[in-house]
Amino acid sequence: MTTPIDRLNAIMARLRAPVGGCPWDVEQTFETIAPYTLEEAYEVADAIERKDWTELKSELGDLLFQVVFHARMAEEQGLFVFDDVANAIADKLERRHPHVFPKDGQLEAAKADGVAQKARWEDIKAAERAAKAQHGVLDDVPVGLPALARAAKLTKRAARVGFDWPSTDEVFDKLHEEVAELRAEIAAGDLDKAKGEVGDLLFVVANLARKLGVEPEDALRGSNAKFVRRFGFIEAELAKAGKTPEQSDLAEMDGLWNAAKAAERA
Repeated sequence: MTTPIDRLNAIMARLRAPVGGCPWDVEQTFETIAPYTLEEAYEVADAIERKDWTELKSELGDLLFQVVFHARMAEEQGLFVFDDVANAIADKLERRHPHVFPKDGQLEAAKADGVAQKARWEDIKAAERAAKAQHGVLDDVPVGLPALARAAKLTKRAARVGFDWPSTDEVFDKLHEEVAELRAEIAAGDLDKAKGEVGDLLFVVANLARKLGVEPEDALRGSNAKFVRRFGFIEAELAKAGKTPEQSDLAEMDGLWNAAKAAERA
């Protein structure tokens, strides 16, 4: 009996067939497909944010297709096959959950404390990095992550070895310092240095989010959605007066923005 994943793999093989396949699919490489993989992951996150479970099913399928696509290209090059991908993650999950899956017949005592379990997970990951000769603490933090998410992960990894401020007070001090440095570069008219200071400021904000247990990407997505919602309110209110944003001014739109905020809080 053909399983759904067998069917999907067969479709992928047909699409990549040099004869009778899809010309676009055939010419793709790991490098050209990678941006689509990232895009599909974001669309999964978007469906979850909107609580659109029907759309989530579709987006998860799109993301799975990306995995199948990469696995097919790897198989064509003799690197690995889809089953190797599935087995690799299955092995990793069992290895990283010794309190659930027995090792050599010995079941590690389950830890009721989630913090302790998380620490154990990080210890196992550290051992895996060592086995792969990744000696630097930051070696395997993916460069391809969104910059804000990577900043939070970098500071989290450094914090694991003690490179961390003891509280958020010191982070706020650093935040004020970076704001002052940014203001100084802007006043001096050095926009190249100002760019660097903007980056430093964002990095400290990402670190602050990490200290508060907040995922900066999630927080920013929420703020983006809030901005879209409130600006939509501005457009709707202006439309009632027969106007567009272009026909308004900052003072009027700022007043409507404040009205949108007040309505949400009410």
